[in-house]
Amino acid sequence: MNNTRQLLEACFLFRGLPEKALENIHAIGTINRFRQKQNIFMEGEPADGFHIIMSGRVKIFKLSSEGREQILHLFGPGEPFGEAAVFAGDVFPANAMATEDTETFYIPRKRFVFLLEQDPSLAMNLLAIFSKRLMRFARMIGDLSLKEVPGRVATYLLILMNRQQTQQLVTLDMTKTQLASLLGTIPETLSRIFARMQKNNIIKVRGRQIEILDMAALQKLSGNIFQDSELQSGHSRRRA
Repeated sequence: MNNTRQLLEACFLFRGLPEKALENIHAIGTINRFRQKQNIFMEGEPADGFHIIMSGRVKIFKLSSEGREQILHLFGPGEPFGEAAVFAGDVFPANAMATEDTETFYIPRKRFVFLLEQDPSLAMNLLAIFSKRLMRFARMIGDLSLKEVPGRVATYLLILMNRQQTQQLVTLDMTKTQLASLLGTIPETLSRIFARMQKNNIIKVRGRQIEILDMAALQKLSGNIFQDSELQSGHSRRRA
């Protein structure tokens, strides 16, 4: 029980909620377990609840008519998924699959909507997170449609730096096959881009760890999505 309560307290969906609200959310949820490569929900299924990851990782993806997979999001511990469709009272617009053995805290829609009606502060938290998700998805659409693949790779590395609050060394949070799908390319092309960036002394690849050697070149390649001040402010917030 303690682990689940800590999960709810740490989840940005519920951050800052009073103790009673967290108790109410905890009371309506259940723990679910999924094996690696097990489907959690499929595109078109009724969105009757959402999940918060306790351990493991989950990918959200769509399949083209030819069977090609396009990863839309990858989520890890403490992150919710499936909530947008749930609150719209709609069907899931994409598929969700565990990429490793995964444990989630599942919250059913009807009971959660009842809590929302009783607690406006919870509704405000949801509005904030939906806004962030929308901006994140809009950025992804722009990267896939307007940038060449090297620019998408550079953008991803800068976003990862900001997320991990590091300045020189980042750790890929997915396999290179998954990253290629997320960036709308294939693993072979991704490997060639990493090799070219390494040859040009922009980065140094060490397995899943990537050392940033030339920040200015990386930002230029990305189209300058972040300025140095933005990266520094993110680091300052983390230290604080």
